[in-house]
This record gives sequence, structure tokens and C-alpha cells, in this order.
Amino acid sequence: MSGRRQSQNRTRAEILDRLQQHLRRLRLSELEPELDKLFVWAEAEKASHLELVERLLGEAAGKKRERSIERRIKDSGLRVRKTLEAFDFNFQPKLERRLIESLMTLSFVERKEDVLFTGKCGTGKSHLLQAIALRACQHEIPTRYARSVDLLDDLYAGLADGTYERRLRSWSRPPLLVIDDVGLGQVRKHHDEPTAAHALFNLLDRRHQQASTILSSNIKLSGWGKYLGDATLAAAILDRLAMNSIRIDIDGPSYRQHIARKRASEQGVEFETVDT
Repeated sequence: MSGRRQSQNRTRAEILDRLQQHLRRLRLSELEPELDKLFVWAEAEKASHLELVERLLGEAAGKKRERSIERRIKDSGLRVRKTLEAFDFNFQPKLERRLIESLMTLSFVERKEDVLFTGKCGTGKSHLLQAIALRACQHEIPTRYARSVDLLDDLYAGLADGTYERRLRSWSRPPLLVIDDVGLGQVRKHHDEPTAAHALFNLLDRRHQQASTILSSNIKLSGWGKYLGDATLAAAILDRLAMNSIRIDIDGPSYRQHIARKRASEQGVEFETVDT
């Protein structure tokens, strides 16, 4: 009986060694530490060979998905990872929570719809945009995130080095593009270059009804023409967004000023309100 058990153990050791070799050749060596656990599980649960293979492949698929998600987050341009769970809806009671939660399902991306967030600085627009972008990455949807001024600077750099068309294609490609803070920051402009409105119009016109774009702005829509440098093109941009976008206006106080006021109170100093 002991000889039979030794034979079984030897067979198991041989199989384990061959499996480890296979995993290394398949570049799945991170699964090697899991093999013993899988054998123990299979024996305890009296799992079939098919169940054991499914479990092993499931581990491999799960780790590959984790790497894919991390790569998409890195490639997206997100510098922080905001979540919807961390958003304080009690501080913005006028914001329709169910609408925001529906955006987190990402069904609007499938429909190739756009989303436009407006509201004063500090009301949580960037938090929500970053949370949606993160959720899209977690669902393995190719996503790009950028502040408006950084995106426009990137396109302007393309005018200088002859890569404008390539950069424009790159920003046009992802199923979800998130453009934050339209109206915040100084748009770079030289007398011999097209206006920012021209660059943004080219981008959004390419994406119109082809892919989803989320934008946020802390200035009134009527002020886009002045900010972007061309009232006519700004109107054309807004016309396309009006046709195919979900509009969300956050009419509430600044969460940043709320935190600043709280800290000032704790420090015993007077808080001065900053108009935005």
C-alpha cells in the first residue's frame, strides 16, 4: 500500500514539474505558487480533472485581466484613482444620484453618447469624471483622460513638430475620452496658429456619434467662445454636444471651500470665501 502511495506521489511530483515547465514556457510563471494550493483544493473537493483545469485557467485569466486593467489605467492618463463610493452626495443634494449611478454602468459608451458636466469649481465634477474613467478602465474599455488645457497643448505641440494629425488620431481613437476643466488654465496661442476652438472642434467632430466624450466646464457655455478664441467654432462644438449629450449641472457649494472652512475653524482663524 505504501508503495502505491509513493508511486502516486511520484506521479504527482512529475506532473507538477511538467506543469511548472509549461507555465514558464507560456509566460505564466506567476501561477507556479498556486499549483500546490490547486492540488490540495482538488483533493479536498474531489474535483474532476476538468474542474482542476478550469480553476487553473481561471487563475491565469484573472491575473491577465488584472494586468490589463493596470495597463489601461496607466495609459489613460489618470493620476489619481477616484471612486463613486468616495463621493459625498450629501454635500451636493441637488445632484441626481441615480443619473450618476447610471453613468457608472457605462451604457452611454455603448450608445456612443457624450456627457457634459457644468458647475462652479470645487463642486465635484473632476471627481466624478475620474471615477467614470476609472470604472471604464476596470471594464477594460480603452480610455483617455486629460485636462482641457493639457490636451490642447499636446495638439499645439503637434503643429510645431509636424505630428498634429497623428496626435489628433490618437485622441480620436479611444471609445471613451474624458476632457476635464474646459475654461480652467491659460490656453496657449500664437498669432500664426489656429485657435484652441479649431483644435477642439476637429477632435470632437471626428468623435461625434463615433465614440463617447465626457467634458466638464467651470464656465458658462456662453463663455466658451471667448475662452477658446472663436465664438463660431465654439457654437459648433456645443451644437454637436447638445445633439448627443447627457447634460449634468452641479448647482452647489464648493467642497474644497467646505474643507478649507473646516480647517480654518479647527485652527481658530477666519475663513475668507473665494468666489469662483
